Amino acid sequence: MTVHSTLSALDAAPVWLNSEPLTADRLRGRVVLVDFWTYSCVNWLRTLPYVGAWHERYRERGLVVVGVHAPEFGFEHDFDNVRRAARELGVGYPVVIDNDFAVWRSFENGYWPAAYLVDRDGRVPFHHFGEGAYEKIERAIQRLLGVDGDTVRVDAGGVAEAADWGTLRSPETYVRYARERRSDLRAGELVLNQWALAGEWSVGEEAGVLEAAGGSIGYRFEARDLNLVLAPPPSGAPVRFAVRLDGQPPDDAHGLDVDESGEGTVAEPRMYQLIRQRGTAAQRTFEITFLDAGVRAYVFTFG
Repeated sequence: MTVHSTLSALDAAPVWLNSEPLTADRLRGRVVLVDFWTYSCVNWLRTLPYVGAWHERYRERGLVVVGVHAPEFGFEHDFDNVRRAARELGVGYPVVIDNDFAVWRSFENGYWPAAYLVDRDGRVPFHHFGEGAYEKIERAIQRLLGVDGDTVRVDAGGVAEAADWGTLRSPETYVRYARERRSDLRAGELVLNQWALAGEWSVGEEAGVLEAAGGSIGYRFEARDLNLVLAPPPSGAPVRFAVRLDGQPPDDAHGLDVDESGEGTVAEPRMYQLIRQRGTAAQRTFEITFLDAGVRAYVFTFG
C-alpha cells in the first residue's frame, strides 16, 4: 500500500480529536500506527493500554498514532459520545472520526481492532487484526523507527485486563432479531450459551429495546467476565437494573458497573462490565432485570 491509497483518505476527514487535522502530506516521512477502533468494543478496550504506551514512548522518536473511530452501533456515530468515551478512557493520541468508513475502506479493513503500520515511504509493511501480538507489533514499530530497546511493560486492569482465554467458553452474542441460541426458557432452565428475554421487548436490527419496566435477560455462560453493551432511552433518562448470579446477588463476583448487591444504572451508551468472577471461573447463570423501561441492549461479550 502507498500513501495515496491509504493515508490520503485522511485529507477529507473533517472531524478530529486531540489534534488538528492530519493529512497525508503532514504525515509524510513519519511512521504511522493506524489503529481502528470503536469505543464499546471489548477487544479494542483490551488493546488500549498498549497503544497508549506506544504513543507515549515513541512519539518523540517519529511515531504518530492515529486512532480511526469507525462506529459499530448508532450511538457511536454521535461525536459527543465518542469525545466523552475518549476522555474517560484516557485516549490522548490523535483520533479521526470515520463515520462514513472512508478511511476504513481505504485500508480495505474488516476488523475491530486492527493495527496498520505505515512506513516513512507510505507503504504498509505490517498489520495485525484483533488482540494480542503486542511484542510483535512493538518490534515492528522499532524496526521502522530504527530504534532498539525493551518493549513496554503494561499492567492492564479493569475493563482492559486481558481475557482469561483458558476458561472462556462463551461467544460474543448480539441481542437482536437473530435467534441463535436464544431460548424461551426461564433463566434458571438455560443450558450453556443459551440466552433468553423475559418481558416486553422489541428486538430489531441493532438491539433489543425494553418497552415496559421489569423485563430481563438471562444467559448461561462460562467465563471470568460478562459484559453487555447497553444504552439508555433516547431521552437520556437513566435506567436502573439488578443483576443476579445463580439467582443471588453477585457479591464479590460483581463487575465494575455493579455493586455487591447487584445494583447498577445505565446512564450512558457504552459497554458495562457486569460480572468479574474471582478465582476459578465456573459455569453460571446470569440474569439482569431492568427496573425502568427504554433500555437498549446490544451485545454480550466475555473475557
